Amino acid sequence: MCKPTYQSNDMPEFSVMRPSYFTEIILPDNYHTRDFLAFHHRDEKGVSEIVQQSQVKKGIIWHGIPALLTVSMEKKLAKVQLDIDGDRTLHSKNSLSLLASHMLGLLQPVEIFESQYQKDPVIGGLISRQAGLRIYQSATPFEALSWAIMGQQISVSAAISIRRRFIQAIGVKHTSGLMCHPTYQEVIQYREQDLCQCGFSMSKAKALLNVCRMIDSGELNLSINTEGEVKSLIENLLAIKGIGIWTVNYTLLRGFNYLNGSLHGDVAVRRNLQHLLKQESKVNAEQAEKWLADFSPWKALVAAHLWRQQSSSGY
Repeated sequence: MCKPTYQSNDMPEFSVMRPSYFTEIILPDNYHTRDFLAFHHRDEKGVSEIVQQSQVKKGIIWHGIPALLTVSMEKKLAKVQLDIDGDRTLHSKNSLSLLASHMLGLLQPVEIFESQYQKDPVIGGLISRQAGLRIYQSATPFEALSWAIMGQQISVSAAISIRRRFIQAIGVKHTSGLMCHPTYQEVIQYREQDLCQCGFSMSKAKALLNVCRMIDSGELNLSINTEGEVKSLIENLLAIKGIGIWTVNYTLLRGFNYLNGSLHGDVAVRRNLQHLLKQESKVNAEQAEKWLADFSPWKALVAAHLWRQQSSSGY
């Protein structure tokens, strides 16, 4: 599926040339290319991501060094390029393919889910219409967690504005001019007041900095391979003041390819569930949680299908 190679390319749109790593990834026939592009085009000001036609350029931190990730979407193919401001030896043969597959949502076994529920009397029609839907991932779990904290109980547009100012204030610039989302090592050097200048509430600023300190001390490990590790991560995050269950489940969904978190507290999920059920009264969190529970271990993917009814960039 993936064919990693090495080449030296010019990048005419930028003044600085860097050696590039390149890989090609075959996409499923029903891959939602437009949705992938829309997800990265939420901030139209293009501080850290730029979407032009069928191409995404994103600034990332690669082993501590600024890098430019370029994903060019073609018919049934994603061409991926990485330009690193630093030592070429920081690249391993399969790491770029793994990162790209992660961000494209290709590590999610959605075909199993679809085969199981496409004939369901309630959700089957929705799944059939949206076949191939995946959850596009943040480049790192920390980026996903940061976004989830920023987005708590505010509109998407407000969260995008805070994220932009946060990246501009704390992020690292790649030689292309794009900013890279900061890692916890950068964020931990700032104070709550500095984050508040970016639009954070004090409680959100404290929560994010506590996350950074716990990662730094080893108390919090942002990696999961087993259900036991998922449970431990959930418990550790919920113990941090200012982080609730929506934030945790959204982080798992967007940063870990974890498809079983329950997003029953999400307003858009409940609103679209009301539409799906053709119910006159609003769906409350308790009802949504009970309804989603029947779809374990795919609860978060079902929520994403509900989101997708509303917007290609809203899930």
